[in-house]
This record gives sequence, structure tokens and C-alpha cells, in this order.
Amino acid sequence: MLATAHSAAVLGLDAYHVAVECDIATGQPGVNVVGMPSAAVKESRDRVWAAIKNAHFHVPAKRITINLAPAEIRKEGAALDLPIAVGLIAAAGGVSPEALTQYTLVGELGLDGALKPLRGVLPIAVHTRREGKRSLIVPVENANEAAVVDSLRIHPAQSLREVVDFLNGGTELPTHTVDVVSLFAEAARQGVADFADVKGQETAKRALEVAAAGGHNVIMVGPPGSGKTMLAKRLSSILPPMTLEEALETTKIHSIAGTLGPQSALIAHRPFRSPHHTVSDVALIGGGMHPRPGEVSLAHHGVLFLDEMPEFKRNALEVLRQPLEDGQVTISRAAMSLSFPAQFTLCGSMNPCPCGFLGSTVKECHCTPAMIQKYRTRLSGPLLDRIDLHVEVPQVKIEELAGLGGGEPSALIRERVSRARAIQTQRFAALEGHHCNAHMTSRMIRETCPLGRETQSLLERAMRSLGLSARAYDRIIKVARTIADLAGSDAIAPPHIAEAINYRNLDRALWE
Repeated sequence: MLATAHSAAVLGLDAYHVAVECDIATGQPGVNVVGMPSAAVKESRDRVWAAIKNAHFHVPAKRITINLAPAEIRKEGAALDLPIAVGLIAAAGGVSPEALTQYTLVGELGLDGALKPLRGVLPIAVHTRREGKRSLIVPVENANEAAVVDSLRIHPAQSLREVVDFLNGGTELPTHTVDVVSLFAEAARQGVADFADVKGQETAKRALEVAAAGGHNVIMVGPPGSGKTMLAKRLSSILPPMTLEEALETTKIHSIAGTLGPQSALIAHRPFRSPHHTVSDVALIGGGMHPRPGEVSLAHHGVLFLDEMPEFKRNALEVLRQPLEDGQVTISRAAMSLSFPAQFTLCGSMNPCPCGFLGSTVKECHCTPAMIQKYRTRLSGPLLDRIDLHVEVPQVKIEELAGLGGGEPSALIRERVSRARAIQTQRFAALEGHHCNAHMTSRMIRETCPLGRETQSLLERAMRSLGLSARAYDRIIKVARTIADLAGSDAIAPPHIAEAINYRNLDRALWE
């Protein structure tokens, strides 16, 4: 007898339909899984057989063929355990084949028939709704994640026995729902680091406000203990609140990567990723034998903080160039080519020299010019060209720390940033994929950022004196446009350009 269960599998960031066809025929007993299964899927026949037996169902020991269609796409993971088991039980007469047409099934099975959580449930739920199906059966631990997709009935189950009894009409699996509005409200209430905790460093705070308002990349240069890491950890607190679309896209990435916490439903706050300097280029950019998102994709719609950037391996830093330019990562393999989104704000930090005290008034630097030059050139020119803001973070004197009060709270800064982002959203409303000034192309810069004669003359003089590249020219205009948006100005004025040029001073001071 033949029965077909419906499931889905993840490929890249999206899911696709998988028809699990189970056929039981006369012949030499054995189980054969076809349809390009991976090793984990091939092993499912042993897990499924034990789960069926321990759940007290009967499948005859005959010639069993399991086909996973479409057969030309390789199937990964253990999400197909549940549909394979239910399909075999249906083929043996234990479930009506017609009942299987109404549901999409996903779940990993234990040997006792219990359903275990798995990664990538949110993309599967999105795909199920897109296909027009109304119901999805998932493990209990994944119910919150799947339920954020509206117009889809989510049925959480704990075991194979529960699923079969439900399909046969014997028991009820209640529909699970979550309140998305309350999830965003809870994320807003969560305690995060606040800019009010930072004393002094007003120039650096202003630069981070500009970076947040326009989605610009920033690097901070200063001695140890000047507050670079403290400032970076507060950058995500002044970014605009996430939209539902952004939250779903970010949650899909974390779901596929397996970094979504147990019982988690939605990532409703801006992610902040801070990989160690020993990170490999594959872990940073993504990839592997079975391509997975890397740190740049996990930081999508959030902040990627690289502390002490010159300590990172050169290869790891250089692979950042493409996602910084394109906003996505393309991973090519012989069998496939996958793309993961990677629109993040890069925030880096570094010392001015190997010991960190060059120019310090507190401690003397003992680095030789050759050591300083070697240290600085660990960051290549093309990479620095893609970083819009270069900010000096001087050391705050100890006697000043006691007298300085706290700065502006993050909530007030976020209000100004959100107003600037609203202006940019309106400006780019007709352009899909463009939400902030940092994403502007050269053509968009010419159309939306006209410069007056005085402003153009000021920029040209700065380009010649600093020896900046053509990419730096565009980035200065982008930053100036953001500064004008923060000021509520329709036109870019000379003070806006002057401030933007000031954020490129390190091109001359450190890498000349």
C-alpha cells in the first residue's frame, strides 16, 4: 500500500515542500530511503523503526521504499522523522491517507517515540502558509517559534502516539498561539546597556548616533580603558525598534543556525554579536560542508562588534568586504549556491599602537615606528574604505570621572535616530531593499544628495588634502546626508559636510 505524508525541509534561508512517499510491497524485507537523503536522513530508518515499535504501532516486515520528493535536492537534518513514521503507519493501514493531506508534519523522533525539537521551524511555517496549507504539526518546544506566523494553525505534539491519535480523530491537539504585540513589548522592557552609564566621550557618542541613524559602519580608536567596548555594547540600544518583517527575517536566520533559545518565539530586539578574535573566516562569513549562516548573518538588522580588529586573522577580516558592500553573503558550492542576508552595522575597535598608549597622557608608549606601522596595516585600505566613521576615543582622566555626570539616556538618542530613519524610509519608499542612507548607490547619491557650490568646494579640498578614494567620497556624502537628516535639513550644508569629513581624519592620521 502507498501513503504520502507532507513535510518541508530548509534550503538556505527558505524552506521547500517535501512529499514523503511510503510504499509497502511484498518482497525481501528491508527499508530503502531514496531521494538524495543525507546521512542523518538515512539513519532515520533505524530511529523511525524503533519509535514505531515502542509507540506500539505495527508495520509489517516487507519490502519498504521511502521516497523523498523532489529527488534532485539533498535532504538534511532529522525533521523528516515524523512524516516518515506517520507515512509508514498510514501505508500499513494505521492512519487514513486522506487525513495526511491536511497537515504538514515536522519533527525528530526519539527511540521511544517522543518528539524532539529541531532547527529551522520558522522558515518551514512561513513556507507552509505560502503554500496555502492551514495546519502544521511540530514538537512542543518549537510551537512558539512557529506560531508567530499568522493565518496558520499550529498543533504542538509530544509524541508519535499523540500525532497518530490526532490524525485518526481520537484525541485533540489544541491550536497554539502567541501574542506578537506582547513579544515586542517584552523586548522593549528588557534591561539593556544604556548610554547614560557612559561618562564623557561626547564625540564618540555623537559618532555612534550618526552611525545608528544612517546604518553606517564605525571604528573607534583609542587606548585601553577609554570606553570603546562600553560604547559599542550600547550601540544596539539606540537603533530603531525592529519591525515585524525584520524580526521574522532575523528569527529565521537564528532558527536555521540553531541559536534560538528553547521555547523562544521571536527575536524582537536588535541582535548584538561579538565574536572572539580567533574566529575563522567560515564561522564569521558562513559556510561549511552544509552551509550555515555565519556571524555576519546572525547580526542581520543589528550590530557586529569586532573588538581589537587588528588581532583578527587577515582572511577573516577580508571576507567582510563583500557583505559590507552588498548586504548579503553568497556561498557557492559545487552542488548549490546559497545566499544569506547580512545587513548589519559593523562596529570595530582598535588601539592606536600595539601597546595602546600612543598619544596617551597617562602612560608612555614604547612602540617603535616599524611596530606601529605593522600593527596598523593589519587593516587593509579596501576594508577601511567600507567603514564610514573613524572615531578617536581618548582616555578620560581619572580626576574627571568623579565629577562627570551621566550622559543622555539611550531612549532620547533613539528618538532622534528614529526620526532620521523615518525620513530615510520615506525617501526610499519606492526602492525595495533600501531603508537607510548607508545603502545608497552612487546613482541614488546623485539623485538625493545634491551639493551646493560652497559645499562641493569644501569636499573637493578635503579629498585632495586627505588623499581619499572615490569610495570614501561617496561615503562622506552619505554620512553628511545622515547628519542633515538628524538636523531636519532638506539640503546638505557645509557644516554637515565638515562633520562628515572630520570622521575620515584617521585616513590621514593613522594610515597615511
